[in-house]
Amino acid sequence: MILRYIYGGRLSLEEYDTSDIIKILIASSELNLQELITHLQSFLIENKKSWMEQNFGLIYKTSFENNSFSKLQNFCTEFMSKEPEKVFNSIDFTSLSENSLISLIQHDSLQINVVQVWEHVLKWGIAQNPELPSDPSNYSKDNFNSLKNTLQKCIPFINFFNLSHKEFSNKVYPYKKIIPKDLRENIIKHFIDQPHYKIEQETITKEISLRSIDSRIITIQHAELISKWIDRSETTDKMYEFKLILRGSRDGFSPSKFHEICDNQSHTITIVKVKGSNEILGGYNPIIWKSDGSWGVTEDSFVFSFKNKENIENHILSRVIDKELATYNNFTNGPVFGDGDLELYGNNCYDQSICIDDMSYDKAIREAVGCFSVEEYEIFQIIKD
Repeated sequence: MILRYIYGGRLSLEEYDTSDIIKILIASSELNLQELITHLQSFLIENKKSWMEQNFGLIYKTSFENNSFSKLQNFCTEFMSKEPEKVFNSIDFTSLSENSLISLIQHDSLQINVVQVWEHVLKWGIAQNPELPSDPSNYSKDNFNSLKNTLQKCIPFINFFNLSHKEFSNKVYPYKKIIPKDLRENIIKHFIDQPHYKIEQETITKEISLRSIDSRIITIQHAELISKWIDRSETTDKMYEFKLILRGSRDGFSPSKFHEICDNQSHTITIVKVKGSNEILGGYNPIIWKSDGSWGVTEDSFVFSFKNKENIENHILSRVIDKELATYNNFTNGPVFGDGDLELYGNNCYDQSICIDDMSYDKAIREAVGCFSVEEYEIFQIIKD
């Protein structure tokens, strides 16, 4: 065809498929046939507009890969400006480049609503990661990270605050992990603060509660670290909910009150502030507490200590090594871990409490010897999904 044009100066394009004309255009550029390049672009714009709109991704990619295709570039720019909705609905929308997508979603003339923009951006991101499961509830941490990395430059241009509560709950919330943490928390707080919201209030409220803890002893950073210890993982981003069920200054420091509140409760964390020091001691019991003088048997309990509240890196973690003596259940004691590894005892603020050398756990968590008193203690129940 190109030879026919070179030697005859004439060219009939009606007999060719549009995709073939695109190939001829590219070949003409490689041969630097400027007159033919101009003619082919004009023919496409005047006669194949509908096809190019449906295959906009290909046209856009082709036009901006070559500076000679200025007419097609102008066509693409004008089309994106005047009819962005058609770009989203084009057959090969997902083949658009990242920069093209960003240019599209931030365009002032965009007439579709925010949830539609989100759905199209999500569709584009998922198409770039074909290994992702079809259901986000089956996504692994790596799956979410892949999608998050793909869309990290697009997400700032989506105005999530203009979504309805239902749209946010149904369309965005299942993918919440791909949204940067600060933005995600601001969005969730925005919807919680709105009057008359009817979306999944308990689920959204829980998301906020996971980022705070009702404690006078530890911070959210301690809770995040303890969550990792529960999972036996150094890399997990799982943050469990810490539900306060007992506080000494509120409920009392007596063993009887401890058993009244905590017996038959499983997955509990005990947090202890040692009187007269900055020390924090604690233990995790995955099984229930009792008052019958029995030993609790488990392989998953642990005890720990922090030298002070401000430096969570200065800690000791000690896991159970004698599972038959993991915890002790006696009505005369508060929580007891191991054969004296951490034991709250005494009727005056647990003033005869002890942490003796490693007995049932793999290392001692306290250097000081002798009894100590408790300034404050808290029991949290760990809420798992």
